[in-house]
Amino acid sequence: MSSRQRALVEFLLDNLVWIMLAIVLAVFSLTIPNYFQIGIFVNIIEQSTFVGVMAIGLAIVVIAGNMDLSIESTMALSAMITGILFASHGIGIGFTTTPAWLVLPLSLGIAVAVGAVIGALNAWLVVKVRMNAFIVTLAAFIWVRGLVVAISGGRSAQDLAPEIRFMAIEPFLYIPLIAWVAIICFVIFTFIMRKTPFGRHITMIGGNAVATFRAGIRVDRLVAISFVLAGAISGLAGWLLAIRTSGATANLGVGMLFNAFAAVVIGGVSLKGGIGQLPGVYAGVLLIYSIHTAINLMGLPAHYTQMILGGMVLAAVLLDTAKLQIRQKLA
Repeated sequence: MSSRQRALVEFLLDNLVWIMLAIVLAVFSLTIPNYFQIGIFVNIIEQSTFVGVMAIGLAIVVIAGNMDLSIESTMALSAMITGILFASHGIGIGFTTTPAWLVLPLSLGIAVAVGAVIGALNAWLVVKVRMNAFIVTLAAFIWVRGLVVAISGGRSAQDLAPEIRFMAIEPFLYIPLIAWVAIICFVIFTFIMRKTPFGRHITMIGGNAVATFRAGIRVDRLVAISFVLAGAISGLAGWLLAIRTSGATANLGVGMLFNAFAAVVIGGVSLKGGIGQLPGVYAGVLLIYSIHTAINLMGLPAHYTQMILGGMVLAAVLLDTAKLQIRQKLA
């Protein structure tokens, strides 16, 4: 095989999910009435915001060869604390600042800090105590969600401060500002993962942690940072979700973990670690919500989405194995 053919095969393998997304959008646009319109595509982008942001942190942890199941509950906790502090009805205390515009960065900082604390606790248990990451984050998934219910008493916080809420209402190029936050996050973290030593070392750790350690790279420190980042990014997702819903409820975001995990796997991140690109993850999120939107427009029951996504995850795992074998033959 020539170098040009090898490069073409590598390009197709790396961008397969984007090709799938283009095909799916084309098929839906041709077969489903009213699917091919700007409003539908904007809605897909907006719906994918919260899972997309969460999936960034999850993807980084998985590329490093670990797992984080706590991101959904962390997102819910950050959203609830944002709602309690800055909403004015329900259990919200309606905290205000002078000048009023400080509410936006203050609420963002608090939400991200809450997520980072959960991520730091996970990191300490995994890196220092040497507990299994799956068990640690599964436990966090449970106890953090319990904490959300405990601090809310099962009640909701409603009517977020207008200085924050405007981000869910104001569009830029037809797309709401909260969706632009997700897009910008993907751009920033794609650059970090591709162009910085941190990103390259995280990928090396996922590929072979022992060899990376022997190369003089501080593996434990980078793994810990990946968990803290996942928590902080989930906190950002919670802040965005609170803005979108103008508050928070105790069951906010239930089920989003599966969608984030599906997006990561469908987007080409290997569960073995060391392989994956964030643009593919974003394409995976858009693919999931394109299918979800199509099912809604066709009036089909919601469980069809779960059945399709389950099949897609299985197919993605099989495809991951096939791509690894193809790359071994190309080497």
